Amino acid sequence: MKNFYILVIIFSFTEVFGQPNCEAFKYYGDTLKYKACKKAEQIRGHYQFSKEYQKILDESISIDPTFDYAYWAKSIAYLKSGDFVTWKILIDNAVKLNPKSHLGYRGWCRYQFFRDYKGAIQDIEELDSLVDYDIGHSQNGTYHLNIAKGLCYKAIDEKEKAIKIIENQIKRNNEEDFIGAYDYLHLGVLYLETGNFEKALEALVKQSEINDLAENQYYSALAYKALKNQVEYKACLEKAKELYVNGSKMFDPYSDPMDKIYLENIENELIKVYSN
Repeated sequence: MKNFYILVIIFSFTEVFGQPNCEAFKYYGDTLKYKACKKAEQIRGHYQFSKEYQKILDESISIDPTFDYAYWAKSIAYLKSGDFVTWKILIDNAVKLNPKSHLGYRGWCRYQFFRDYKGAIQDIEELDSLVDYDIGHSQNGTYHLNIAKGLCYKAIDEKEKAIKIIENQIKRNNEEDFIGAYDYLHLGVLYLETGNFEKALEALVKQSEINDLAENQYYSALAYKALKNQVEYKACLEKAKELYVNGSKMFDPYSDPMDKIYLENIENELIKVYSN
């Protein structure tokens, strides 16, 4: 059976990336970075918004201004508090110093928080050009970064390219016995939006098999509507409403996921059904 993963979004530095191995810097003779790293370790137990947390990281940076982790760790509180200008300055420093470690994170944040789709594509593609290993997943674990890149291309209306990217990544995911929480849903919606209703339903059926959601049934209903199948159109809408009311819907505590719907969307469609 395929494994499907949804990870809780966690911004805590210890649980997302983890503290660098300070001893590795010492082993390779980088005593300055070792000292900066040891100083940064002292943030453990401190609240990210606290003065002490930020002060420790400032001291770490003063020891070694090239220690990228300290910039990244400092940036988290600014992102969470909505100070995006300061966040951008700090994360840009981290990316400049260590692009392989931070491009994926910055690219995901550009997609999720800022809807900077072109910037996100640029970061993800640059990361892919720098490494010879899998570029990994989004900060919240929901998407492979290539799926996120596909969604960015959709957002800038390059839907055929988005379909190709997502199809290819789903194929790779399947080879590794992994299925993203919303991968087939997004692919199905893309097929729907490009008029390929049969393929849309194929993808949405696969989505329902691993993680059925109100969105999945809602878009299935629209595909059946386009195919003039009124029975399935109505049945899917009723199922969508049931799932939505029971809490089976797309969710992100920080932003609305792409292709998310609301109860109003479902009820408006149901009005059309019962008015005919």
